[in-house]
Amino acid sequence: MSVSAALEPPPASVAEDPAIALHRWTREEFFQMVEKGLIEEGARVELLSGNIVDMPVQSPSHSYACEAVEARLRGIVERSGGCYVRSQRPLALEEHSSPEPDVAVVAGGFQDYRTSDPTAAKLIVEVSDATLRKDRTVKLRLYARCGIPEYWIVNLPDAQLEIYRQPSGDAYAAEQVLRAGDSASPLFAPGESVAVADLLP
Repeated sequence: MSVSAALEPPPASVAEDPAIALHRWTREEFFQMVEKGLIEEGARVELLSGNIVDMPVQSPSHSYACEAVEARLRGIVERSGGCYVRSQRPLALEEHSSPEPDVAVVAGGFQDYRTSDPTAAKLIVEVSDATLRKDRTVKLRLYARCGIPEYWIVNLPDAQLEIYRQPSGDAYAAEQVLRAGDSASPLFAPGESVAVADLLP
């Protein structure tokens, strides 16, 4: 038997080889690459746990759901005050991450973030179709690790709303699945409710 035949099959990619250390980009390095034109300004990418990740082109149903989520949450924020809604804008959650969630409710007003992005959020919402696996794993772990108190996934393939609360380490201790006939009340405004059907295309 040859030596090569006795070896384990090689990993499918460099990223899957634990013997190879990959460089983890910081937010500072990421934005420097944008400023220098190494990453085209407006490119659909985000920095997640040190990795530069492509963001897929939005389908019409994804765009609709994003608009619906944003509209419902803006109405709640206008009544409750003290925070505002950001749509597909970066968050500075940790040194190696600059995610761009579909919708985020953050403290204060937009004037508070003239020179820096928010470092926390009261609620993050991702609309998921092609990104469902990433949103349930990579992004969920990131948001939990950074102490985001509430994370919603508008799951388009399964026509449901997934609610994650009580961050603990890189997971959430409480999970709930709601369907079209249900309503959800965000933690930052418990007296308000959002009909799940209103978020689905």
